[in-house]
Amino acid sequence: MGAIHVDGLRKSYGAVCAVDGMRFVVDRGELFGFLGPNGAGKTTTIRALTGQVLPDEGEIRVLGSDPTTDPLETRRQVGILPEQASPPSFLTPREYLEFVGRVRDLDPASVDERIDRWADRLGFTSKLETLHTDLSRGQQQKVMIAQAFVHEPDVVLIDEPLANLDPLVQEQVKRFLREYAADDNAVFVSTHNIDVAEEICTRVGIVADGRLVAERSLADGTDEPLLEVFLEHVEAADARDLPSSDRGERTRNRPDA
Repeated sequence: MGAIHVDGLRKSYGAVCAVDGMRFVVDRGELFGFLGPNGAGKTTTIRALTGQVLPDEGEIRVLGSDPTTDPLETRRQVGILPEQASPPSFLTPREYLEFVGRVRDLDPASVDERIDRWADRLGFTSKLETLHTDLSRGQQQKVMIAQAFVHEPDVVLIDEPLANLDPLVQEQVKRFLREYAADDNAVFVSTHNIDVAEEICTRVGIVADGRLVAERSLADGTDEPLLEVFLEHVEAADARDLPSSDRGERTRNRPDA
């Protein structure tokens, strides 16, 4: 069993099926890209992995823990970076990361050293004593990245990690994520950005309509662009949900039809 194991995950909200039989495994040493358009079921899957939502069906394991029965243990073991998260406005980055360290049961003697190390690595040392209300959105994102890694977890779940970052910091974070995964950790990155997935991931799962419709290793030397694979499978998934007459019309109107 991998560091992350999902088998037959299903989750509906009323009549809307958000995740429909999701299956995948992520091993240590992998940077796995969970790639799909908005509304494909990516965020619901992450919430199920962290015990924030209970699945209707399926089995989930994260480092052997079951988030459906022991969400606190799962969250203790993993690092989590939600999309569009921000630190509390009334704290400085140092105060917030000290709080995260206490929640994570880190050795108090090591917390300041860890905070200084991560602030230096992500480039916000000069902002450690600044209230979050006075930080830019990109600086706040750096702080949130630090909170996901400050306890050096074996599994990290990240939703759109490069949001609000300038190009230089994006390159720094990409390099860091690759290095962190290579150090026998599992990094799970949910994104709709094909270029990001192709550049940093070792393997990609393509998601559409709540299902994993394709997987592709990016270390196998294939020449087929990820964009073409993505469009092929996402368009096929979209077509399955159309009436037969509309499917025919879409096929006739394709440029390569």
